[in-house]
Amino acid sequence: MSAPPALVCRGLVKRYGDVVAVNGLDLDVRRGECFGLLGPNGAGKTTTVEILEGLCSPDGGEVEVLGERWVGDGLALRARLGIQLQETRFPEKLQVAEVIALFRSFYPRGLEPEEALRRVSLQEKARAHVRTLSGGQKQRLSLACAIVGDPEVLFLDEPSTGLDPASRREIWEIVEDLKARGRTILLTTHYMEEAARLCDRVAIVDRGRVLSLGTPAALVASLGAEHVVEVEVDGELAEEELRALPAVEGVRVAGRTVRLTVRDVARALPPLLALCAERGAAPRRLATHHASLEDVFMALAGRRLEGAGEEAA
Repeated sequence: MSAPPALVCRGLVKRYGDVVAVNGLDLDVRRGECFGLLGPNGAGKTTTVEILEGLCSPDGGEVEVLGERWVGDGLALRARLGIQLQETRFPEKLQVAEVIALFRSFYPRGLEPEEALRRVSLQEKARAHVRTLSGGQKQRLSLACAIVGDPEVLFLDEPSTGLDPASRREIWEIVEDLKARGRTILLTTHYMEEAARLCDRVAIVDRGRVLSLGTPAALVASLGAEHVVEVEVDGELAEEELRALPAVEGVRVAGRTVRLTVRDVARALPPLLALCAERGAAPRRLATHHASLEDVFMALAGRRLEGAGEEAA
């Protein structure tokens, strides 16, 4: 028999006054997988994770973590989890080794502090004060604190937000090492490339609900085409005419911007430009790219993910 899921939530609901942050959300996270919650800021990702972590209580629904429910102080269950919040503030005057030793003392078992620092490539900064660390180094220290208890499940909430591309890649390599060690990881992000590279499965979330769930490749394949053509025009183009163009599988028109999902760019582009000329809708900007998770999100929610334009490489 297959092992039970590491994380389960059914009909999860969380309200803050009149705002519904999580709206009937269902999830199953398998043991040993890296599962991503992908969506814009305000989609309910962090609230969902905080409920799973036992940091706040839901207003409705059920939650199980490693087969257990959050009851009492939950100390035994917390000892099996590692948590990296969106932002962690460490005492600036402590040394890195002191910080990791403090966090190690919270767990009945786990890694030696030196080993935790080695896994995030911070061993050479052990005697450095926190205030001297760069943003990327502080983020790696936060990861070291999350793994020092050798957790069975690791929660990473936007682990690379605000980092430069080089620091982001360092975080990705650490997460890939954790995956190779068989850890279950729940990752929230609004970076499409991050989700595509790290996650075995992704749930696209918006307004507190799951819009779609599957492997990154399967979600992109659901668009029915491999490429996206985006053109901004001075004028109007009828959606039915755009749908009739060769190789076009999907059309979305937002103001003067037209987005086409197409099977073959070479077949679709000349007729598109000819149609623009016939209708007097001169192209001001034209771009093509391989379909991505952002395109899946836009097809489902009709808007762009925040941070999608930031470099995630």
